Amino acid sequence: MSANTEKHGEPFLRIVKKDGTSFGSKVAVRAAAIVLALVADAIFIFAVTGLNPLSVYGVMWNGTFMNSLRFSWALRDLVSLLCIGIALAPAFKMRFWNIGAEGQVLMGGLATAFVMVRFGNSLPAPVLFLTMLITSLVAGGIWGLIPAFFKSTWNTNETLFTLMMNYVATSIVACMTNIWRGQASSLGKLNMANKAGWFPQFLGQRYNINILTVLVLTFVMFFYMKYSKHGYEISVVGESENTARYAGINVRKVTIRTMIISGALCGLAGFLIVGGRDQTIATTSAGGYGFTAIIVAWLAKFNTFYMALISFLLIFLSRGASEIASAYNLNEYSADIIEGIILFFILGSEFFINYKLIFRGSRRKEGAV
Repeated sequence: MSANTEKHGEPFLRIVKKDGTSFGSKVAVRAAAIVLALVADAIFIFAVTGLNPLSVYGVMWNGTFMNSLRFSWALRDLVSLLCIGIALAPAFKMRFWNIGAEGQVLMGGLATAFVMVRFGNSLPAPVLFLTMLITSLVAGGIWGLIPAFFKSTWNTNETLFTLMMNYVATSIVACMTNIWRGQASSLGKLNMANKAGWFPQFLGQRYNINILTVLVLTFVMFFYMKYSKHGYEISVVGESENTARYAGINVRKVTIRTMIISGALCGLAGFLIVGGRDQTIATTSAGGYGFTAIIVAWLAKFNTFYMALISFLLIFLSRGASEIASAYNLNEYSADIIEGIILFFILGSEFFINYKLIFRGSRRKEGAV
């Protein structure tokens, strides 16, 4: 009777959170996820297109590694994504769900473009670049401050608040670009005549300054989050606001300060995009990286060095998918599905890193052994 009750009372499958997972196990799970994703993609490619999956993967590889120029383009896109991921890290670690990076990047880029348009012909280059930098940081910081103030004062929902501010920022950029361009069909490159505000050539490319800047930022943010007093306060607030208050931490101050930093770094990304990559501003300047960076920050568990690896993987997938669509004359949705399958498996692997499945009777078997 007792054995029968135990047998039928125990669920067939239980999900239990793991106490901890070793680094080697994490690598193995993620590697297995990528292999399974490639197998699933191969099935999809052959079933839908009839193409040889290995040939398709070769084209995907060529999207980034065919030559040094394509690799440098991948690095250019990587640092834009990585910069935004780094910007989101402190806010997310504090459990402040900043979904407004897209708008914060646009506001930083708009501030940069405004300085280029308004002062490009009057300020010397060093002063112009410094003004562009400061205004972009301030604009992004203000765009991050607003939801933080409302959250800390009236406990508003930061997810919805920051998300809606993306649309406000997009509308402001659309309005300003229409004012600046007048009757022109597009805004085009800013200051084409004198290239005022364009980053100077560095090692053959303007965007190499972006790469160097984000490389430095990667190290700075790692040490800020791990070893500084502010980083410790962010961790404590993220774990429990009540514990933070008990420890004497001013939660409101930490929330506002962290979101100003997060928004300012997104503004920095806008500065790098406008000055070092595009030399113009548009509603699409952020390129959706504000949302993709959420995946980067979360998968990396806010470690900036892991963010660099994940950012590279995502850029590789994105450029590879575009190359597949171009080489085989596929529509963009087919390429997006290939990329999406891989992302699905990578995100799904996080479940098996953090949780384990226990089937009915498995504990009894372990006890018998």
